[in-house]
Amino acid sequence: MRAVDIIRAKRDGDALSREAIDAFVAGVTSGSWPDYQVSALLMAIVLKGMNAVETSWLTDAMVRSGDRVNLRHIPGIKVGKHSTGGVGDKVSIILAPLAAACGVTVPKMSGRGLGHTGGTLDKLESIPGFRVALSLDEYITQLAEIGCCLISQTATIAPADKALYALRDVTGTIESLPLIASSIMSKKLAEGSEALVLDVKCGRGAFMHRPADARALARSMVSIGTAAGVRTECLITQMDVPLGHAVGNALEIAECIEVLRGQGPADLIELVVRLGSRMVRLAKKAATDEESAALVRHALSSGAALARFRLMVARQGGDPAVVDDPSRLPSARLKHVMTAPRRGVVTALDALLVGRAAVALGAGRDKKGDEVDLSAGIVLLKKPQDEVAAGEPVMELHYNDPSRLAGALPLVTQAMVIGDQPPATQPLVLGWVHDSGETMFVVS
Repeated sequence: MRAVDIIRAKRDGDALSREAIDAFVAGVTSGSWPDYQVSALLMAIVLKGMNAVETSWLTDAMVRSGDRVNLRHIPGIKVGKHSTGGVGDKVSIILAPLAAACGVTVPKMSGRGLGHTGGTLDKLESIPGFRVALSLDEYITQLAEIGCCLISQTATIAPADKALYALRDVTGTIESLPLIASSIMSKKLAEGSEALVLDVKCGRGAFMHRPADARALARSMVSIGTAAGVRTECLITQMDVPLGHAVGNALEIAECIEVLRGQGPADLIELVVRLGSRMVRLAKKAATDEESAALVRHALSSGAALARFRLMVARQGGDPAVVDDPSRLPSARLKHVMTAPRRGVVTALDALLVGRAAVALGAGRDKKGDEVDLSAGIVLLKKPQDEVAAGEPVMELHYNDPSRLAGALPLVTQAMVIGDQPPATQPLVLGWVHDSGETMFVVS
C-alpha cells in the first residue's frame, strides 16, 4: 500500500484498514517510510483520531514489530503495572517487590523522566551499581527466580513504538489518545504480562489534566488489553498534589524504602495498597478485596516486601546496603529550607510547579539526553490540610549547582498556597475502569 494513500485516507477522516495500519508500522520499523511521511500520518491521527478498532490494530502491529516475551513456563498469572506518570510517583518501585512478596510475578519495563514527571529508571539508577539494561534472558530468569524485575525497554521490544515516540516528541503529536494508548499498551503487552493494573494520573501534575480525558484514556487502554486477551483494569488517581513527600530520584528511593519498612506518607501507602490489592486479586492469590488488602499490608508490616526489594537490588547489581542505610544513596551538597510566610493552613500544592522546580534543581530533564542530578530534588514537609506557623519550614530544596536555585525558588513559592481555612478533602482514587466496562467515579 502506498504511504501517500494511507495518509490521505486518514487526512480525510476515514478509518484505516488493518492492512493499512500494518503497512504503516512495518514502514516505520524498517525505515522504508521516510520521517516526513510518518510525521504526516501522525498529525492526521492527532487531528482526525482513531476509533477503538483502529487503536487496537495499531497496538497489535506495534507489539508484532518486535519480540513478545513468553513467560508461560513461570507458574501463576503474571501481572504487570503501569502509571502514566506524575510528580513523586514512585509506586512501581514499591509495588514490584511488594506484589512479588505476595506470590505475584511482576514483569515490568519502565521509562525515564521527561519534563516535570520523574522516571522509574532514573530513580533506580540512584542506587549505586543498579543495572536497568538487562537482556531478555536475564529478565526472564530473574522473574522466574524472585518474581520481580525492573528494567529498561530492550531494543527488540516494540521497536516501532520507540521510533514513533522519537518523532512524536519533536512534531507536536504527543497529545493524541490513540497514540498514547497504543504506545503504552504495546510495551505492556510485549513484556509478558497476562493481566494489567494501570494507574492513569489526573490533575495539574499529570498529562491528563481533566477527568474526562483521563477517563477516555483509561477506557481505551482497558479496551485494548481486553481485545488482546489480557485482563486489564485501571484506577484513575489524583495528581493535583505530588504523591508522598519526596520528589527527586535518590530522595524518592529513600521514601520507597521507608514505605517498604511499613512506614511513610499516608497517601503513598494508600495508593500502594489499593494497586497492590488489585494485582493480588488479578493473580488469584486472594478471593476477596479484603483478603488481598490484608495480604498486601502483611507483606509490608512483616518485612517480606523489604526483603524482596533487597534481593532485587542485589540481583540487578545494586548495593543492597542502601536498604538498611539509605544515607548511602547520593546526597546533594546544598540544601535550601523554604519557610511559611504566614500562619495558616496549606490549601494547595501545585504538582506541576513542584515538578518543574525539581527539574530546575537538576532532578529531571527538559529534553532527551539531558544529564540528571540523581541527588537533587525537593522534600515536602507540609502538604494540603497541614497547619503551619509563620517561619516554619515547609519545603527542603536539595541541589549541587548554586546557579539552579534561582530558577526553582519562584516555582515552589507559587506552588504552595497558605490560607485560613482547610481545603475540601480530595479523594486519592477518582475512578475505576475494568473489563466489564463499568466506571465508578468520585468526580465527573
